[in-house]
Amino acid sequence: MNENKLTKAYNDFMEYMYEATDDTIHTIADKLDSAKEKTSEIGGLTQDEINHVADAVSRDVHHAAHTLPDNSNDSLSEWFKFDIELLENFALDSFLDVADKTRIELAELSQTAEQYSHPYKTGELTGPGSLSCEKCGKVIAFKSTSIIPECPECGANTFIRT
Repeated sequence: MNENKLTKAYNDFMEYMYEATDDTIHTIADKLDSAKEKTSEIGGLTQDEINHVADAVSRDVHHAAHTLPDNSNDSLSEWFKFDIELLENFALDSFLDVADKTRIELAELSQTAEQYSHPYKTGELTGPGSLSCEKCGKVIAFKSTSIIPECPECGANTFIRT
């Protein structure tokens, strides 16, 4: 899979989900389905790639919605582990809006949110933020949507969001 194509698709997904928030769509699953349909219509990605991107977006939005205490820049900056100003062309407002609406959903379905606590793995997509190697604790900060590499310290391939 082409890394640039997937990271662009991730950012496009966030934009589509933000647009769906303005419509009458109420659940994160509906927003994801809408984003998948739009991405499919545009073309350029296989269905497997679309599903791969959708899974990564869903994981990151659920994690943000589940862990962010409020929508202030300070809490988001803490979650990302670096200043908001360092983010590279990421649809921050879209991400926050989708995450906030998802947080409301998760409050109603908290047991569902637990399924998104699985470790992040090498080769998966992730949005901006910091991941910590489960083996050695090395923290990797992502300034933009990226493919997760092996740990540069120990070569391990499982991480947790820090």
